[in-house]
Amino acid sequence: MAKRKEENFLSPENAKRPRQEELEDLEKDGDEDECTVSFTNGTSTLTAAEVGIIESIQLRNFMCHSMLGPFKFGSNVNFVVGNNGNVSLINISTPVSLGGKSAVLTALIVGLGGKAIATNRGSSLKGFVKDGQNSADISITLRNRGDDAYRANVYGDTIVVQQHISVDGGRSYKLKSGSGNIVSTKKEELVAILDHFNIQVDNPVSVLTQEMSKQFLQSKNEGDKYKFFMKATQLEQMKEDYSYIMETKERTKEQINQGEERLTELKRQCLEKEERFQSIAGLSSMKTNLEYLKHEMAWAVVNEIEKQLNAIRDNIKIGEDRAARLNRKMEEQQVRLNDAENKYKDIQDKLEKISQETNARAPECMALKADLTAKKRTFNEAEVLYNRSLNEYKALRKDDEQLCKRIEELKKSSDQSLEPERLERQKKICWLKEKVKSLQDQENSVNQEIEQFQQAIEKYKEEHTRLRREELDVKHAMNYNQRQLKELKDSKTDRIKRFGLHVPALLEAIDDAYRRGHFTHKPVGPLGACIYPRDPELALAIESCLKGLLQAYCCHNHSDERVLQALMKRFYPPGTSRPQIIVSEFRNEMYDVRHRAAYHPEYPTVLTALEIDNAVVANSLIDMRGIESVLLIKNNSVARAIMQSQKPPKNCREAFTADGDQVFSGRYYSSESTRPKFLSRDVDSEISDLENEVENKKAQLVRLHQHLSALEKDIKDNDELLKRRQLHYKELKMKIRKTVSEIRELENIEEHQSVDIATLEDEAEENKIKMKMVEKNMEQQKENMEHLKSLKIEAENKYDAMKLKINQLSEMADPLKDELDLADSEVDNQKRGKRHYEDKQKEHLNTLNKKKRELDLKEKELEEKMSQARQICPDRIEVKKSASILDKEINRLRQKIQAEHASHGDREEIMKQYQEARENYLDLDSKVRTLRRFIKLLEEIMIHRFKTYQQFRRCLTLRCKLYFDNLLSQRAYCGKMNFDHKSETLTISVQPGEGNKASFNDMRALSGGERSFSTVCFILSLWSIAESPFRCLDEFDVYMDMVNRRIAMDMILKMADSQRFRQFILLTPQSMSSLPSSKLIRILRMSDPERGQTILPFRPITQEEDDDQS
Repeated sequence: MAKRKEENFLSPENAKRPRQEELEDLEKDGDEDECTVSFTNGTSTLTAAEVGIIESIQLRNFMCHSMLGPFKFGSNVNFVVGNNGNVSLINISTPVSLGGKSAVLTALIVGLGGKAIATNRGSSLKGFVKDGQNSADISITLRNRGDDAYRANVYGDTIVVQQHISVDGGRSYKLKSGSGNIVSTKKEELVAILDHFNIQVDNPVSVLTQEMSKQFLQSKNEGDKYKFFMKATQLEQMKEDYSYIMETKERTKEQINQGEERLTELKRQCLEKEERFQSIAGLSSMKTNLEYLKHEMAWAVVNEIEKQLNAIRDNIKIGEDRAARLNRKMEEQQVRLNDAENKYKDIQDKLEKISQETNARAPECMALKADLTAKKRTFNEAEVLYNRSLNEYKALRKDDEQLCKRIEELKKSSDQSLEPERLERQKKICWLKEKVKSLQDQENSVNQEIEQFQQAIEKYKEEHTRLRREELDVKHAMNYNQRQLKELKDSKTDRIKRFGLHVPALLEAIDDAYRRGHFTHKPVGPLGACIYPRDPELALAIESCLKGLLQAYCCHNHSDERVLQALMKRFYPPGTSRPQIIVSEFRNEMYDVRHRAAYHPEYPTVLTALEIDNAVVANSLIDMRGIESVLLIKNNSVARAIMQSQKPPKNCREAFTADGDQVFSGRYYSSESTRPKFLSRDVDSEISDLENEVENKKAQLVRLHQHLSALEKDIKDNDELLKRRQLHYKELKMKIRKTVSEIRELENIEEHQSVDIATLEDEAEENKIKMKMVEKNMEQQKENMEHLKSLKIEAENKYDAMKLKINQLSEMADPLKDELDLADSEVDNQKRGKRHYEDKQKEHLNTLNKKKRELDLKEKELEEKMSQARQICPDRIEVKKSASILDKEINRLRQKIQAEHASHGDREEIMKQYQEARENYLDLDSKVRTLRRFIKLLEEIMIHRFKTYQQFRRCLTLRCKLYFDNLLSQRAYCGKMNFDHKSETLTISVQPGEGNKASFNDMRALSGGERSFSTVCFILSLWSIAESPFRCLDEFDVYMDMVNRRIAMDMILKMADSQRFRQFILLTPQSMSSLPSSKLIRILRMSDPERGQTILPFRPITQEEDDDQS
């Protein structure tokens, strides 16, 4: 195809060309009057069609396509392009393209109610089902907007026509609204829609198939052209209707003449019978009424039993549905119970494992402690031995020095009689011994002080560790209070924020989803926002009882639960805890729990302590927590007395105190919470209390810091004092050893100085040998002491590590114990819920079985009554009165008949003859009168309609001539169209060149391209004069050369631009790559068709079969 510029289609000159009116054509059509026609070539003021156009088409298992579409069509020009796919059709001489393009056009004709033969693709609908499939489906969406919309309040902006074609050739319809709701399944509704939109799929102006176009191009018969024109303009249909009506009128006249003759004879017979009937009419009527009342009475009894039977069946069906729901709830409850028991067992196993591990480590810890004590003792003994050896070595060394000094003195002086010096030495020795005793007393005192300081330091360190833990606990509590304070301040303006910062946004999302119809029933929650404590002092007790249920949501079914889960994913990141979702059928009434509720004359249950406006919330809390059996007792000691010191109240298994403590008959659990988080009404007071608590925690932290600092200072001071005392202790030891040595020296001087010097020298030699032995022993003891010291340190480390592990296990066990208590409570709740459903199921099944037995008895009674009724009246009749009323009427009528029989005989035969004669006369008279009025009115209407038909035909022919001539002139062609309505022929003559240079030629003398162009002009002329919301043209340019194809395309686009209120769908194998870019043009490119289906199993069918299919 040749390239075309964009201005050919949407140039400013074309878009804003003023409307021009052609001169009136005064051409006579036969002997008829003149008709004035104006030709418009301007752009339509409408921008887009609002009703009747095709928005989309989708096919499934249709022809050779498993799935085709959906195709979204534009409101003005649509090109469907793609390669052809050829298959052979039985009873069709040439291959027919069954690619996606032709499939779309065929589906359009069939989907909008057209017959299979109208598509030229086969003779039966079943041939359109894809080979190997059981059915085919067609879905067509029609636009339905504006003031001319069809039932806009029902269908909305679009009407979806869905057609299902079965493999046996049957078809069914579904007419849906824009929202997807099925409005109708009747073909009459589809016909009404097509009539409203003026859609005619069998009209070649609306849908021109490839075969019809080919037949028209190749036809040389002028009568065929005239028939094509008549069919396209619906004049043919009007003419056939007129002929049929006229034939009907003549037949009706003959019936009237025959009826008038018969009417005279019937009137005479009726008058004769009437005279005989007058006297017995009343009696006969009463007998007839009596028989009819007997018949009604028989079937009235049957009706009453059937009503009772239907009511019982309805109750049984409702009961079975409820039994199924209870079974599902029992199964769900069993699952929850299993989960709770598994959770309890898991926590118990963890605690048991920790306990076993702790118990397993306890002997090891004791052994390590004993080992550490033994190693300390061994190390101390070794240290003592080493110190003894060291002192012994020092004493030996001192003795050696003294011996050497003594030997020297003896050598220097031989004077052995220094008595004054001896006395002085004795005196000094006594003084030194006193000194040693004083120093030993000081040593014992300092040693005691050292032990006291060591004990004090150990005590301070333990206190320091305890305070460190207390500081961490206070910090955690303060951080929790600060978070709670922030949440309370945020919830001051919005109470919902107490249940989480994301909850307001989640509730808005739930409202939006409910408005969009995603929920069957709007979910309820959070449950804590739907309940209010009657007594504010019990708010903490209620929260301790309900716990996580306060943040839970209720859904009517699992479908709503899945939608809510999807919404929660948007607000709760993965890994975070989400609120619980309870699935339970919504009811408008709260459960009747009077027979199983706990009762105490002074204290309420959780159920009675709450204001609950929504029955769904109350029922959910009853099912999940059993709030009807939980008492609320403010005082702890009173709660213990009621639940533990005596038998608990009936149906009461647990109670909660105002402090949130949980009380069972044999257990008592304290609450960790000190104030309510969700149910408190006095927010300002809560905020004030929390602020005071935060300040108190801060002050407590300051005091703890001060205490810790004081402890650290005490530990440091005592450590310094301990070191000083230890140093003093060593100094005293040294002084004692020194004084003892000095005493030994003085005592040695007192010895007999006459000892031989040689003996002293021998003694000094022995002393040196001892010193060497002691020194060697010291070295061994020092090595042993260092080894024992390392063993002691290693034992200390092992003991500390084991003690740390045991402490960690103890810390791990504390929260698990709390979780175990909660899990135990949850198991109790689930068991109670299961028993609740089991009791309800048992009670319900008993009632249901009773109803079934009642149903069996009623069915037997119905069979007996129906048998009796058939004996009285074989054919069942409609009865509106009750049996009691009919019985009274029968008795009253019998009394009247008996009274009449007393004065008259039996005249049944006379009454029967009169009724027959009168009914025949009145029936025939009514028919004759009606037919006379009908004939008179019909003659008036047909005269007017025939004149209108002739005028309409004349106007259409003249407009067609004007449009045809105007379109030919765009290529400098000239042409004529001669209509002969009497002989029913249409002659078209075209002169390709200038009008004054060549003569007009018949279309048979034109070339293929010229003839195709002329045909396009003729089709466009018909488009201009025929009203239809859309036009479909299949492969209009297949026989054109490039030039004619370009011109024809420009003409079609120009007309489409001038008729933007209409839709044009053009099918072509060309690529259309040269089309101008415009928002009014849409190109749909088709993929190659499947080649699996090669032959469509079509066969010729009769007209009756075709009518049955449609």
